Amino acid sequence: MTDGAAVPTQGPVTRSSVVRVGAATVISALCGYAVLYLAARNLEPAGFSVFAVFWGAFGLLAGAANGLLQESTREVRQARQSHLQDRPPDGPRIHPMWVAALVGVVSAAVVAASAPLWSGHVFVDARWLSVGLLSAGIAGFCMHATLLGVLAGVNGWSQYGSLIVGDAIGRVAVATATFLVGWGLVGYLWATVAGSVAWLVLLSASPTTRAAARLRTPGTMITFLRGASHSIAAAGASAVLIMGFPVLLKATSADLGAAGGVVILAVTLTRAPLLVPLTAMQGNLIAHFVDQRERRLRSLVAPVAILAVLGGAAVLVAGLLGPWLLRTAFGPDYQAGGALLAWFTTAAVAIALLTLTGAATVAAAMHRAYATGWIGATLASILLLLLPWPLETRTVVALLCGPLVGIAVHVVALARIPAA
Repeated sequence: MTDGAAVPTQGPVTRSSVVRVGAATVISALCGYAVLYLAARNLEPAGFSVFAVFWGAFGLLAGAANGLLQESTREVRQARQSHLQDRPPDGPRIHPMWVAALVGVVSAAVVAASAPLWSGHVFVDARWLSVGLLSAGIAGFCMHATLLGVLAGVNGWSQYGSLIVGDAIGRVAVATATFLVGWGLVGYLWATVAGSVAWLVLLSASPTTRAAARLRTPGTMITFLRGASHSIAAAGASAVLIMGFPVLLKATSADLGAAGGVVILAVTLTRAPLLVPLTAMQGNLIAHFVDQRERRLRSLVAPVAILAVLGGAAVLVAGLLGPWLLRTAFGPDYQAGGALLAWFTTAAVAIALLTLTGAATVAAAMHRAYATGWIGATLASILLLLLPWPLETRTVVALLCGPLVGIAVHVVALARIPAA
């Protein structure tokens, strides 16, 4: 598969690999918090909402690109298992990284070409700079996500963690410079996409990463894209609920204003402790579920139990300490009650559960069920956001109830289809 190049050895996902990636996600989460903190301190709530919409728009596209991570992880891992069992597949093979380059170029072109239709409604300031950064950022992130998937497929967890950390450090470095020199909103827009070149830095510095990037998987570009299209559609739907939520909130509200900035910040802060690690550990999760494909539902028990414990603790902390932390860290303009923050955190647990069931579903190659679950959850959330309720109420209801639709779809699919 590698034309003689050395890659990490194949084997099950180990505790040490989870620890390494977990450490990387902690650093990534801290860097993400740092960017949000600097932006919120440097910009008033109304200005922060403008930044948050761009942050969410890039997160939405990057989240969709994570479908490439999921598909390349599954394809590479299955191909490596067949290769190591002396059953190398016959027929055509492709380079996932070359597919990623094609998808990245096409994605950037689509964003730029379609911008006149939507950018005026989404970006109220620095419109064309936002479009340009969004186009370039998503092109780079397609390569980033696919390289993460390839590394996960071969147990290259040290390099996987390095790539996650490199992305996060790139963002916080630009945000810090912006804060110090007073670059304002424009600087935070650049910071949002700064990590999209981390994949190129790691390729230049790591021979093991270069070897992994040369891996080929069975099939044609059409077959890879067919599977990836379902993953991308589902990942895009998930991104709407996760990173793209500010965009969704803006689209379903007449005017966000300062109140919208507070809600967006509160939602972002309460979900980050759960969703940032889960998103970063998609490679670990899919690799684990591929290895446990004969125990599809039972393999969910341990991750769900861990999530329940951590989620319960997060809800308690958010309810008791959240209002004080919000005021102390971001200033008196950011006010939210403990009950509201606890509900936002409960909603984050629901989305985290959907992320787990989705990873198990895509690992089982049930792409349609995976996509249907996430798209159903997103549509349900959008409909709930349109209800004539106060902003805080409909936000909680949408983010809590919408994911339940997707969880049900995934669990039913996993239960009905016999194990491989």
